[in-house]
Amino acid sequence: MTTTENELFGVVPIIPTPFTATEEIDEDSLRNLVDFAIAGGIGAACLPAYASEFYKLTDDEKLRVVKVAVEHAAGRLKIVAQSNHPSLKVAIRLAQANVDAGADVISLAVPRIFSLPESALKAYLSEFLQAIPNTPVLIQDFNPGGSSISVSFIQELMAENPNFKYLKLEEPLCAPKFESIIQATNDQIGLFEGWGGLYMLELVPIGIRGVMPGLAVADILQRVFTLRKTGEDAKAFDLFEKIMPQIFFSLQNMELFHYAEKELLMARGILPNSIARKAAYIPDPSSVRYIRELNQRVLELLSDETYAIRPVEKALV
Repeated sequence: MTTTENELFGVVPIIPTPFTATEEIDEDSLRNLVDFAIAGGIGAACLPAYASEFYKLTDDEKLRVVKVAVEHAAGRLKIVAQSNHPSLKVAIRLAQANVDAGADVISLAVPRIFSLPESALKAYLSEFLQAIPNTPVLIQDFNPGGSSISVSFIQELMAENPNFKYLKLEEPLCAPKFESIIQATNDQIGLFEGWGGLYMLELVPIGIRGVMPGLAVADILQRVFTLRKTGEDAKAFDLFEKIMPQIFFSLQNMELFHYAEKELLMARGILPNSIARKAAYIPDPSSVRYIRELNQRVLELLSDETYAIRPVEKALV
């Protein structure tokens, strides 16, 4: 399936992988999560990514969650299928299977297990892009050990691969780099900010296409994005400040994020549990209490008509 250029826009949340008590994928809950995204006014969602615990899934499970999401969305929600793997051969196999399953966009993280020169990364990404030439691709770069791919690298990759349409970067103080990318590519690459949407208020005026946060606050961040994009800055800041404690606390550790994200989805009536696959973060009693307090504040915010957040009905009985 193909999409037109720059079709992804606004908040594109990561759908977490729900598990049963025996740590098997809970497909019914996954369908609930897709419905939750749609009900919240979201136009596209991504899985299985870091925030979906993709690194704990088998390759068959990765393909299965995409297939379930695509089939249940049934065109109501665009699905960005993450096809990460440090092996190019396996990444291509995953991507091609996800295309066959009906994914609208394929996403791939730059392999960062070990340090590689940009020449090696370019060879990896170029061959991947060429393996699915008729499908838009979103490249994600999260490099805790150093800088993300360079502007010249991005420019060359775009010039040689027309289906390289989107780029997601996750790093602080990235506004100057985003501006350089927009200028160097003539705004032909749709830029997305990750890391929970933490830097979105700085980057929306620069021209980012959207943000890719967790699903639990996606509807709220969609409202923030719209307010900021339309120049209602005071309202955007006010609303964003209301959920900043929840985002900031959960992002201290990726495994903590899984727990906090699923706890909030439980509080919103969307998930039956907050189980993550082991090895998983085990919160101390103080963290448990604080997360519940933060989640209660989010629930109170959602009931405040001042912010005009689109209401989402609970999916669970």
